[in-house]
Amino acid sequence: MTASSILRALPAAVLVAGAIVGTPAAHADNKRLNESVVVNVFTIQKQHGCPTEIKINPQLRLAAQWHTNDVLNNRALDGDIGSDGSTAQDRANKAGFVGTVSETVAINPALAISGIEILNQWYYRPDYMAIMSNCANTQIGVWSENSLDRSVVVAVYGQPT
Repeated sequence: MTASSILRALPAAVLVAGAIVGTPAAHADNKRLNESVVVNVFTIQKQHGCPTEIKINPQLRLAAQWHTNDVLNNRALDGDIGSDGSTAQDRANKAGFVGTVSETVAINPALAISGIEILNQWYYRPDYMAIMSNCANTQIGVWSENSLDRSVVVAVYGQPT
């Protein structure tokens, strides 16, 4: 290549590089996944004879979001305790929820996680099944986040007082 051909190609290369750098990072919208978790919990509760419909609570969703982000960014975490030592109850209280809470956490070492993978992690764990099927848990907040090599879903279940 001659110097003049390189100079002619340079504006195109700069334009392509600028387009790549200027492109915003893709962020998954997990709204459908989060809602499917709520539907699956509702189904489990109905199968266990629960008379009421579980309702989404924004305070519980916020508590779930905080813990999801904590677990996603702190690889040593794999359960209910946060990097600051907080519990699900601590986070729900901080979010303004008044009542008793419990929590289920799903972690997948991949970019994505499906509703089936979440249920496979929760359904066959007796402690998680007890939480999901507990008719006293009438409110729920679900949040999920993904990174290239880790997906985290947290559901916080509430019994308002």
